Amino acid sequence: MDRLLIDRLIIEALKEDMPYGDVTTDNVFDDSHMSEAFFVAKQSGIICGVGVAKRVFEILDETLVTDHELEDGEPVKEGDIILEIRGRTKALLKGERTALNLIQRMSGISTTTWEYVKEAEGYGARITDTRKTTPMLRYLEKYAVTIGGGHNHRFSLSDAAMLKDNHIDALGGMIKAVSVLRKKLPHTMKIEVEADSMEKVSLAIEAKADIIMLDNMSIEQMKKAVEYINKRAVVEASGNVTKEKIRAIAQTGVDIISSGKLTHSVQALDISMKIRKNI
Repeated sequence: MDRLLIDRLIIEALKEDMPYGDVTTDNVFDDSHMSEAFFVAKQSGIICGVGVAKRVFEILDETLVTDHELEDGEPVKEGDIILEIRGRTKALLKGERTALNLIQRMSGISTTTWEYVKEAEGYGARITDTRKTTPMLRYLEKYAVTIGGGHNHRFSLSDAAMLKDNHIDALGGMIKAVSVLRKKLPHTMKIEVEADSMEKVSLAIEAKADIIMLDNMSIEQMKKAVEYINKRAVVEASGNVTKEKIRAIAQTGVDIISSGKLTHSVQALDISMKIRKNI
């Protein structure tokens, strides 16, 4: 992970949480007051963001000492200790909420991704995220997807050429849209198109699209599309993908299953920070 990018994100988050200091902590503790704290899991899941949480406290106090650090990707159950921290009480209390917000959300994403990956296991379909991420947290959220065993779709609009329905409609159709785009792109870049019907799938094949996204199709429609495409393009399933549907979607033979639910509406993993004692 990019240390400079992470630090910038954390600093902005800390400034948001205490733009003019912490009026409670600053008026209760002096700089010499020291404590020991620990992060504890309150439910089972896949942990992610330990290093990010640790970095929050290091930015506030570089003399802090951490111990008993779990690695990202390790499973936890209720009561497991994730991280122990010793140092200035002020830094521990000021960083608590920012560190928890980040590690809880990242762990929620890695846990949900892991559940999706397990549902698709054995069918060869790759589970990927989307761009439906929290503004300014995309880097961390997409990292969390990989920790859960998933893969990343494009990081940004600059990464890959993808013609969605609005592009196609505005340009007057699939064939024209692909043709216009292909003339402008370097030979190294592939083109993905969105198709929500067999008619559009047929047009995508005619246009020689490299990747065809089956958008909001039923399981039966996906099966027909996969058979029709017959390896002439990479096939992605997307739209209203839930954990309950993953196995059935994977069984259709698609190559990729992308889901915004991995990031946009995921439930954070319940984690708490507790002060164990003063030192």
